Amino acid sequence: MNIKRAKEEIKNTIEAYLLKDELGEYVIPSIRQRPVLLIGPPGVGKTQIMEQIARECEIGLVAYTITHHTRQSAVGLPFIEKKAYGGRTYSVTEYTMSEIVASVYDRMEETGLTEGILFLDEINCVSETLAPAMLQFLQCKTFGTHRLPQGWILVAAGNPPEYNKSVRDFDVVTLDRVKRMDVEPDFGVWKEYAKSRAIHPAILSYLGIKPANFCQVETDVDGKRFATPRGWEDLSQFLLVYEKLGKKPDREVVGEYIQHPRIAKDFANYLEIYYKYQDAYRVEEILKGNFDESLCDKAARAPFDEGFGLTGLLLSGLENGFRSHRENGQVMELLLERMKACREEILGDAPACRNPWEVLEAQGRELEAFRVQRKESGLLTRLQDRVYRRTEERLSAWADGLRAGELQGESAWQFLRERFMEASDGYEAGKEENGARLEHAFDFMEAAFGRGQQMVIFVTELNTSQGALEFLNEYDCERYYQYNKELLFDAQEQEIKSRIEKTRSGS
Repeated sequence: MNIKRAKEEIKNTIEAYLLKDELGEYVIPSIRQRPVLLIGPPGVGKTQIMEQIARECEIGLVAYTITHHTRQSAVGLPFIEKKAYGGRTYSVTEYTMSEIVASVYDRMEETGLTEGILFLDEINCVSETLAPAMLQFLQCKTFGTHRLPQGWILVAAGNPPEYNKSVRDFDVVTLDRVKRMDVEPDFGVWKEYAKSRAIHPAILSYLGIKPANFCQVETDVDGKRFATPRGWEDLSQFLLVYEKLGKKPDREVVGEYIQHPRIAKDFANYLEIYYKYQDAYRVEEILKGNFDESLCDKAARAPFDEGFGLTGLLLSGLENGFRSHRENGQVMELLLERMKACREEILGDAPACRNPWEVLEAQGRELEAFRVQRKESGLLTRLQDRVYRRTEERLSAWADGLRAGELQGESAWQFLRERFMEASDGYEAGKEENGARLEHAFDFMEAAFGRGQQMVIFVTELNTSQGALEFLNEYDCERYYQYNKELLFDAQEQEIKSRIEKTRSGS
């Protein structure tokens, strides 16, 4: 299965394991809650989906790479305890609490989340001394004499032996006590994720042309050669920062992340051409509507790879705007909630015990406390954190305006209403600007490519972009619906794939 399906299956498993009956007992008792065992190549996203699952299910997460542990840190240290049996006192060996189990209790205390996931990575690469204890943990959910708390689900992950020479096989007794899921890399699924994470457009367009280079692990006389999804994502982050610093990476920089010499060289060459396209076509100017017939003719005469790369650049420019618009919309929703919350205290019949600016400051502090708590619990994404911070800043600025004017009652509310309407007008202006950019993109695509393959790719990519679909739900773009209706995607996609495959093979 691919990583998206694995995520859905794990979420379903968690929902089933955490279901309680009318007496508050788990319907599936802990002893029958089989640990989930994810087996898949390195970098395919096993750890990342655990973070996503914990946030979406709003439960705790404790993650360990088990190869970093010794038997003592996992099981605990022995000590002598006196116990009485049959009227006689004996010295008995007990163990301190496992560091891993203790961290689960610590997490519960820190976050207030009584249910969660304990994720153990590289489970099949443990040392020989720790292996028996790990098998016991998989089978019984106990380290030494200490059991994983009820409501905490065990998920383990490992690599197949072809990717890691340290892998040890599990016996049938152990495998018969876990829910095993074998995960394979899937570029289509990763592409959906990559768009939501703003992966560098050069990487997306390159892998769109050469998807076989998305995940490769090979062994020859010179050792391991590999390109993994994790490598592409980390390279993307580095490229984006490099560009902000005004730097351009070379083959050696790419090879630090994509440790497959042939693929690293190929992508480095493509990246150089990509930057050339970026400079030659001035994509931001196209999206502003500043292009002429000569530029359209140049694109029309360009080789397929160049047209494909240009289409990717246009889509990336649009995606940035869609993402910003979505973030602004979430800020507006939070502001509206806070405005409703403070209206009664400012305009209510009962005399206010606080000045209006103090009411607004209290709303900001409440929002900040909620954000910090969610962030410390691991339930907040970076985007959500930005949305909360921006909302807090806006509330603080409005409170300063109220204080400076010493506004009270109806005057204070009118001031806040005007500030909110200004923000709303800005949001609507942003929507119109993004709509205009989309229309300009269609203008250029029509002039340069007509209803050709590049237009098919352009509309298809809009259909697979969550940001684009959310924006198009607000903005009525007639040509988007027109091309969706007119273009025969099934037939033309096969032609595109055939063309891409020929390009990839050099024929």
